[in-house]
Amino acid sequence: MKKIMHLMLITAIAFFTASHFSVHAHQASSPQLTSEAAILIDGKSGQVLYEKNAQQKMYPASITKIVTAIIAIEQGNLLETVTVSENATTTDGTRVYLVEDEVVYLERLVQGLMINSGNDAGTAIAEHIAGSEEEFAAKMNQFVREEIGAENSNFTNPHGLYHADHYTTAYDMAIIAKYAMQNETFKEIAGTKEMEWNGEGWETTIYNHHRLLWDYEGTTGVKNGFVSQAGFTLVTSAEKEGTELIAVTLKAPTAEISYDDTGKLLDYGFANYYTGEIGEDKVFESTDGQEYQLGANAYVTLAADTTMEKEVDEDFLVVRGDDGSVLLEKELIPLEDPSEIEEENNELNKKEDAEVEVQQTNWLQRLLSLFNF
Repeated sequence: MKKIMHLMLITAIAFFTASHFSVHAHQASSPQLTSEAAILIDGKSGQVLYEKNAQQKMYPASITKIVTAIIAIEQGNLLETVTVSENATTTDGTRVYLVEDEVVYLERLVQGLMINSGNDAGTAIAEHIAGSEEEFAAKMNQFVREEIGAENSNFTNPHGLYHADHYTTAYDMAIIAKYAMQNETFKEIAGTKEMEWNGEGWETTIYNHHRLLWDYEGTTGVKNGFVSQAGFTLVTSAEKEGTELIAVTLKAPTAEISYDDTGKLLDYGFANYYTGEIGEDKVFESTDGQEYQLGANAYVTLAADTTMEKEVDEDFLVVRGDDGSVLLEKELIPLEDPSEIEEENNELNKKEDAEVEVQQTNWLQRLLSLFNF
């Protein structure tokens, strides 16, 4: 009951902290953007640092391919070969010019999808993994909801071509990108600037369509997009001095504005915040001498020029900012007392010794029985 009450308190504190943090961010001269919807989050802690219409349903265009790529990487075998269908070769929009019956490694298709924004590669991936674009779309929706928690998106295809029921939000795309960029294979592909493409229908050097890989220092990915109904869409991750930010801008009127808005978001984030890390192996001690660990790394977003204070409250680690606001509250794993561990080991050794003694006695009795003693 006590732990339940504590968890209820955490929920209340978390709500207050999120509200407090948003106000704090607003007071730090938030950027003025032209894009219709946008968001900036800490790529490690997930803390929202800026938002504009972040829960508004929007058309994503080719940033859809982030979902397609991470599913292919996590649920497919990148070393498998894919036989390209006629249907895939006729997909509209940007392509890597796949040829019917061409045999391509799945990894190559993911590269063509993310680097050159190949819609035909998206269709080939979908058909390989799920049998059809429709079945793959169902898999996409299940994946983003159950694995990532993106509740306000609905995908009808793997590439982002316009469909009235194909939509997302800036917030959903931010947490999808956060999830995807934690996968090293995805991160490597999303950050590839150029590569040689030697296909049956096209031999060339392909260049990543995300211009900030060249134009904004620290950019590590992720994807741009455009269809007329969506305007210009852009998802970007960037890292500086241990802080990773993810910015999403949706429905910018021009590509230039989408990049300019993203640059403003990243500049704002790096100037005003940094990420604090608490290692999984760090040992915390309560006032009664009980020791704890987190069991996994934890991340906290801090305002620039501030620090964090950590304390153990019952079985929870509470992290506060300089102003006393709660930034993180996470359940801890109690460590066994060394004396208790030694006692358990002694008991185990006694038990093992007793078992050995019984085995030796039984062996001796069987030996004696052979000589009728």
